[in-house]
Amino acid sequence: MSGWDSAACWIRMCAKPRSDKNAMNWKKNDLTTVRITDIGINGEGIGKIDGFTLFVRDAVPGDLAEVRLMKLKKHYGYARLEHLLEASEDRVVPSCPVAGPCGGCQLQHLSYEAQLAWKEQQVRNDLIRIGGFENPPVHPIIGMDQPLHYRNKAQFPIGYDREGRLAAGFFAAHSHRIIPLVTASGGHQSDVPDITCGIGKEINTAILKTVLNWMLKYRIPAYQEDTHEGVVRHVLIRCGYHTDEVLVCLVINAEKLPYSEVLADMLYDLRCGIVSLSFSSNTKRTNVILGDSYQMIRGQEYMTDRIGGNEFRISPLSFYQVNPQQTERLYRKAVELAQLTGSETVFDLYCGIGTISLSLAEKSAAVYGVEIVPQAIEDARQNALINAVDNVHFYVGKAEEIVPELYAQQGIRADVVVVDPPRKGCDAVLLETMIRMQPERVVYVSCNSSTLARDLKELCGNGFCLEYVQPFDQFSMTTHVETVVLLSRKDA
Repeated sequence: MSGWDSAACWIRMCAKPRSDKNAMNWKKNDLTTVRITDIGINGEGIGKIDGFTLFVRDAVPGDLAEVRLMKLKKHYGYARLEHLLEASEDRVVPSCPVAGPCGGCQLQHLSYEAQLAWKEQQVRNDLIRIGGFENPPVHPIIGMDQPLHYRNKAQFPIGYDREGRLAAGFFAAHSHRIIPLVTASGGHQSDVPDITCGIGKEINTAILKTVLNWMLKYRIPAYQEDTHEGVVRHVLIRCGYHTDEVLVCLVINAEKLPYSEVLADMLYDLRCGIVSLSFSSNTKRTNVILGDSYQMIRGQEYMTDRIGGNEFRISPLSFYQVNPQQTERLYRKAVELAQLTGSETVFDLYCGIGTISLSLAEKSAAVYGVEIVPQAIEDARQNALINAVDNVHFYVGKAEEIVPELYAQQGIRADVVVVDPPRKGCDAVLLETMIRMQPERVVYVSCNSSTLARDLKELCGNGFCLEYVQPFDQFSMTTHVETVVLLSRKDA
């Protein structure tokens, strides 16, 4: 730091901050100084001034920062980081040059060790604060060996950058403005250096570049939300961790994709392992990315990958965990906690394409998998055939409707229930059925520790006991954390 920089920093720190003002007297654009002590659910740094909470994007615990107030509520406000007066010892330089504006990662500026510590504490805090557990049995979080380039799936919006170039990237936080990672080249467009996403697969860049150059050459416009015009909306890319197979699906605002065979030639010429190229028509004004179906352009309708000893077929519409390295560890723990002896009947709820179901089947008498997405169940049944597993039964529908029918009408009672719900957690009707059925054990796999804590409070208030909590870092560089929990019936 130069002498002038040091002096400027000293003046700012010694100048009387606005923190002595009552919050009601503050106004937008006021400057103040705040010490960051925590992280919010969206990755913002959190600090307090006289009890008034400020959320500061790009700040990390330990930072002392001069911030500009941007939006004020009665008891909290949002501020922009203006000057970093004292950097936290946990602050690091992000590996991605657009980590700040991009909405894909929230924690690249925080050391990986600090990320893990915060996520583990987040699970513990939610269980205490929301679940009412005085001393929850939270085990040390299981982190990644390599926390970058782990995602086997990405959905890239296609649009235009500020100079009008065709671009692919990610949406900026809390907006639909594209932060470009890759732009088209050639023609009237000048070359711009491409950026490889820090958590995505490196091959994505070459695939996106090829799609954009194809669009440019054949004058195929990108979709524009404000006018609902244009063709290409998103590019979905999946990569097999163990097989190196690649699946590409274009989401389009049309019923047909022009020059699709030319695109297939260009992509297959990359020789990057593409085995499936398709498009999904989505002509609705919606934030939902994929359409209800897809049509093949070239190759097979799926890619394959392996988890443990099982092989899985994955289609464009299938749910499949995005972090294969951690998924194997997570499923291994889930099966271990289920404590199966070979005689149990198991319910696997929100089963997707059957990844956990097939892992459970080897040590169970019977497994009943339930999933609301028809395509996923079709894949699950096919995956059972591929792996010669004959003691699994898959049902299409809502878990809160199928499970009561299996239990109350067909008399099928689960000894063990495994649930892996979406972020909103389990439906109340499903929880009620589980409470009535009283399985010996419940293994709960969660991607949202707050809804996990809410559901555990309900279950543990009605006959179950919290035995084991294991956090996993399934989504490094983001605020998300995966957790596997064991509940046992109190009288079992």
